[in-house]
Amino acid sequence: MFARIKKSGSYQYLQLVDNRWEKGKTLQRVIATLGRLDKMTEKGEVESLIRSLSRFSEKTLLILSDRSNVSASAKKIGPALIFERLWKELGIGAIVASLVSSRKFGFSVERALFLTVLHRLFVSGSDRCCDKWRGDYVITGAEGIALHQLYRAMAFLGEEIEDQKDRTPFAPRCTKDLIEERMFDNRRNLFTELDLVFLDTTSLYFEGQGGETIGKLGHNKDHRPDLHQMVVGALLDDRGRPLACEMWPGNTADVSSTIPVVMRLKQRFGASSFCIVADRGMISKTATKEIEKEQLSYILGVRMRLVKEVKTSVLLDDGEYEEVYPEGMRSKDPSPLKVKEVTVNGTRYIVCRNERQARKDEADRNAIVEALKEKIAKAPAKLIGNKGYRSFLHVTKESVTLDEEKIQADAKFDGIWVLTTNTKLKATDVALKYKELWMVEQTFREMKSVIDTRPIYHKRDETIRGHVFCSFLALVLKKELDDRLVSQGLQFEWADIKQDLKALQEVILEENGSTLAIRTECQGVCGKLFKAVGVAVPPTIRTIVKE
Repeated sequence: MFARIKKSGSYQYLQLVDNRWEKGKTLQRVIATLGRLDKMTEKGEVESLIRSLSRFSEKTLLILSDRSNVSASAKKIGPALIFERLWKELGIGAIVASLVSSRKFGFSVERALFLTVLHRLFVSGSDRCCDKWRGDYVITGAEGIALHQLYRAMAFLGEEIEDQKDRTPFAPRCTKDLIEERMFDNRRNLFTELDLVFLDTTSLYFEGQGGETIGKLGHNKDHRPDLHQMVVGALLDDRGRPLACEMWPGNTADVSSTIPVVMRLKQRFGASSFCIVADRGMISKTATKEIEKEQLSYILGVRMRLVKEVKTSVLLDDGEYEEVYPEGMRSKDPSPLKVKEVTVNGTRYIVCRNERQARKDEADRNAIVEALKEKIAKAPAKLIGNKGYRSFLHVTKESVTLDEEKIQADAKFDGIWVLTTNTKLKATDVALKYKELWMVEQTFREMKSVIDTRPIYHKRDETIRGHVFCSFLALVLKKELDDRLVSQGLQFEWADIKQDLKALQEVILEENGSTLAIRTECQGVCGKLFKAVGVAVPPTIRTIVKE
């Protein structure tokens, strides 16, 4: 059935026509001639008729210029749909629900935590910002959660538990530890082995004092020695999946905290033996001896310029390098990683050289030398206090000149880094394992930028720990999404992922008691994200039936 225009002389008439199939062909029958179109339009009868008919359709909502009284609102639906699925499949929601089952919070702690974690992924900032931000998003079950309930959820994560068996001297066991352990158990199978653990630390400063015990003045990597801070350590497995995050006061040295953290990790995750991989300067000689005493394996970066035997023996070794390629691959890279093994006084060193990095280091040094020549000719006195330039200068009371010996000595470090290990792995395998340490470093870059943990305004240790742990859970979800994209042969920029998911919105239109939801078009990488995670894209139009 349809409407059509029938011309008769100089006039047009609006007719209602029915189609029917009869004797192998389509026949049309005029049900009614509604009137002259010009007269009906003049009196507004066409709009009145359409509006009247729309009342009998479940999927039609009528908007007629200035005669309509329609309310419209739009909210973003993409972020929650994708990460809600990952949240459930990783078992995080179920774990939290089980831990609060015997508590009477009066609100859904699980929904409050998911809301906070989603906020860290897409905008970040304080929990107060989260409370305002969620108004633009559809997050099922989080509609009635108040700001003070978000604070209570943070405190729940960071509160101390009765079992303090494997606590460290500077950090108690908390609810968040139980979540980490149960998440690990969820993905454990007969073939799960915790053989390789990546460790790195960073500092996070506070806007205030930083709790009762966590916030302390210490060596600040953000160059804010005036602010109280805490130290956060991240531990990842050999697939780059976040295992746990450790937190301790800001005046705790990295090297003194390593052994307790490592031993605690061994007990918590039931690891019979594993190899700790850490960057240069993370672990002192004393800590290294303690690691060996505990019969743990390690692969550690060496501060080449500070270790005498590295400068005088290891780097001067004339042994041949061996090219290194990832397992199962033969790279066409014209400057692959090169490795050789050198043993000095019983200590095993692995020397790694990257030709591309060597060329860059040489070019950077040459640029500095040329700039120094110009500055020496113009204003040599200004160079004396510059620490960056001082390493290439010979300074006396009478003059400032280039030190050729220092320049030549610096050249032997071009493209080089040195590792030490007590493992029995081949030198090539040691180099490849250490190269994977970038996963941890990337984790901290994301925690401090992409998933910005700051600003931290909380005043209690429990809420501070919960605040930081929500950022850790955000990293867990992001890593899971990355893995699923890689399994589909896809790789997208995080900024594009966020932008395209936020662009997916649902517009709610209401008129005369009828409500329709209209989904906007999937843009950019959005559709591929839904496919990779296994989530169906919502229908373009759906009717909302109010109870």
